[in-house]
Amino acid sequence: MKNYLVVGHSSGIGKALSAKLAESHYVTGTYYKNEVASFQNVSSHYLNVLDEQPDFSFLPDKLDGLAYCPGAIQLKPFARFKEDDFIADFKLQVTGAIKVIQHCLPALKKAENSSIVLFSTVAARLGFNFHSLVSTSKGAIEGLTKALAAELAPTVRVNCIAPSITNTPLAYSLLNTQEKIEANAQRHPLKKIGTPADIATMAAYLLSEESQWITGQIFSVDGGMSSIK
Repeated sequence: MKNYLVVGHSSGIGKALSAKLAESHYVTGTYYKNEVASFQNVSSHYLNVLDEQPDFSFLPDKLDGLAYCPGAIQLKPFARFKEDDFIADFKLQVTGAIKVIQHCLPALKKAENSSIVLFSTVAARLGFNFHSLVSTSKGAIEGLTKALAAELAPTVRVNCIAPSITNTPLAYSLLNTQEKIEANAQRHPLKKIGTPADIATMAAYLLSEESQWITGQIFSVDGGMSSIK
């Protein structure tokens, strides 16, 4: 059994990914606000990536893969954002990922064909109204993916998934009525909203040895939105 770390495994995509990986492997999962009890093949630990020196004492000595799942969605006009909004969002989505990766690198390098999976958004490529905050942070994540993939090859692979809107607690305010769900579904060529399982399946593949010849890629898992008119 391999050892995987899923940062942010208490809900949404992280929760689905932990459950999928735990079918065959051991998962170290972390939560921040929503405490999760450990269950079969999954140990759950508190982690605040915003701490100056987060406590990583629970990590195993060797890691076969890492997925960084924390995120935020704040949508409003650019003129209404303050500088502190951009800094706080960047700290969660980018600086947090950097802290975790830097701490985990020695453990990742001990494994053969280890893998890192990060998460962006379709909005970073297409450009949507009121998405300046999330697109700024996720654009940085895509750049980080490319740079780390080059620097860490051939020891550690690094890839990124860019979903469209997915039915998770994070997107609740955008999908909290059937009318909103249907309206968002119609914006996609496949005419449906993504599920946590849709994204987790891709993440599990990128963490596995089945993707051993893939690195430095941004994968659009978005119902066709970014490539089909």
